[in-house]
Amino acid sequence: MALKAVVGDRIMNDVIKPLRKKGEWKVLVVDKLSMRMVSACCSMTDITSEGITMVEDLEKRRQPIPNMDAIYLITPTEESVNLLMRDFGTAHNTMYRAAHVFFTEACPEKLFEQIAKHPIAKFLKNLKEVNMAFRPYEQQVYSLDTRDGASEFYNPRPSPNRMARLERVAEQIATLCATLGEYPAIRYRIDYDKLPELSQLIQQKLDAYKADDPTMGDGPEKARSQLLILDRGFDPVSPLLHELTYQAMCYDLVPIENDVYRFEAKGGPQGEMVEKDALLDENDDLWVEFRHQHIAVVSSQVTKKLKDFALEKRVKGGDKTSMKDLSQMLKRMPQYQKELRNYSLHLALAEDCMKSYSGNVEKLCRVEQDLAMGTDAEGEKIRDHMRNIVPILLDQNISTYDKIRVILLYIIGKNGISEENFNKLIQHAQIPEDEKHIIINMQYMGLSILQDTGRRKGKVERKDRITQQTYQLSRWTPVIKDIMEDAIDDKLDQKYFPFLTGRSTTAGFASSGARSARYGHWHKDKGPADRSVPRLIIFIMGGTTYSEMRCAYEVTKETGQKWDVIIGSTHLLTPEGFLNDLADLVPQDGPQDGQDRMD
Repeated sequence: MALKAVVGDRIMNDVIKPLRKKGEWKVLVVDKLSMRMVSACCSMTDITSEGITMVEDLEKRRQPIPNMDAIYLITPTEESVNLLMRDFGTAHNTMYRAAHVFFTEACPEKLFEQIAKHPIAKFLKNLKEVNMAFRPYEQQVYSLDTRDGASEFYNPRPSPNRMARLERVAEQIATLCATLGEYPAIRYRIDYDKLPELSQLIQQKLDAYKADDPTMGDGPEKARSQLLILDRGFDPVSPLLHELTYQAMCYDLVPIENDVYRFEAKGGPQGEMVEKDALLDENDDLWVEFRHQHIAVVSSQVTKKLKDFALEKRVKGGDKTSMKDLSQMLKRMPQYQKELRNYSLHLALAEDCMKSYSGNVEKLCRVEQDLAMGTDAEGEKIRDHMRNIVPILLDQNISTYDKIRVILLYIIGKNGISEENFNKLIQHAQIPEDEKHIIINMQYMGLSILQDTGRRKGKVERKDRITQQTYQLSRWTPVIKDIMEDAIDDKLDQKYFPFLTGRSTTAGFASSGARSARYGHWHKDKGPADRSVPRLIIFIMGGTTYSEMRCAYEVTKETGQKWDVIIGSTHLLTPEGFLNDLADLVPQDGPQDGQDRMD
């Protein structure tokens, strides 16, 4: 069962359905993380059919409904718990009649004690942990929604919050495994020295869940499942490249916020252009079909599918596919509005991508692919990259961030450059003084930027994937695809990706006793997580790219569905987001030139 389906079933079966009473309505109250979980995995129709009259945001002001019970699905953080207790401030002033509280993960003892001593204790009918502290973004993709956790991990300056952040990340990953019924063997990349610590924390959390549910991970197929922990430095190239597959290209080049694309289409009373919003998610069949395909294929296929649809429905003028023609078709075929609006969405989105491509993106792609591969389109080794990159750096029409992407690709390929050459590149590109630290900060991911500020790492042996069908401007394959395939084929080098040692296989772990005694056995009758194939679960500390997400689907398909590859991270990455992360890592006045560097 796919990730979103598993989580949706858990929300419905463990949280909402058990509390349903005939003729009685309840309110569902959620915070930021659980709102994303619910909206990704449950339809409003399903929720209302089980007696939920509305879904409310815990963080917003709400109207009191004192004659109705509320179900709270929230994270056990100080902020969310304080807001929960505020809803039941006194015995005579409450937002709801009673509270059924479900925490997404283990509630810290300190917060549990605060709840026990607060007036809300009299109104609590349920207090449980459902152990799902992650967001299922797609069927094979998850996010922890914790960009701050990655920042704490790579920041060279000690932080009092660092250990708490790591513990939270470990707990979230453990809830993912528990939700899937997996007790995987943990592997990590040895070249980043903070990963063993994180891996040990995850193992401790997994052991606690295994103690609570000894059947977790049982079965010959599940025994082969692996959890691979990576730092972002394992592949610094993929987050920098302009990708030409549809989903990755859209999120890089088109302004999309919270997966919502805003575009103009004819739809006003007089046929005038109006602004429309479209959610890009797996409820859109065209999006699912096209998201991993090259933009050249998408552009032609959307048009072809629209023509085929119009011919099938015998629509006059169906051989035309402009936005104006679509508007006329909508008037003639009101019964097919949903389908035609979907076509208009993807015509507009593909057109937006191609406009950017026809501008600067095409020439950027040529230079970036050469830098990433070290060879040109004919496979010849490039001996002088400067000849190709200097025109890009001098071009006034190319943005500072795009120039920084090119500079970083050049430096990564050289495994660091001299300070003199670095300054020349900055000068050529006219990178503002307050943005050059974005480039320097890459060193905190364990990479050489200025010579002698890093060391060459153990590299994954790259596979030659170039064929006659390969697009010249899409020759790069993310490193993660090689890693996924090698892990599944048992060829991943244990010298560089060792298994965590000292893993316990017994069930008698003392650490989980309080949890079970306090809340009961959350694992009973959870059923839907059962799966007959092994899983490879990837976690990248510091963001996963849309091109890497695509690889999870490709590798799963290549195995004939005999393995299920799931990928996720602290957060999802666009190239701009990656550079923003680097900018925020250490302020521009922070340590530079290798000082206080984390390897």
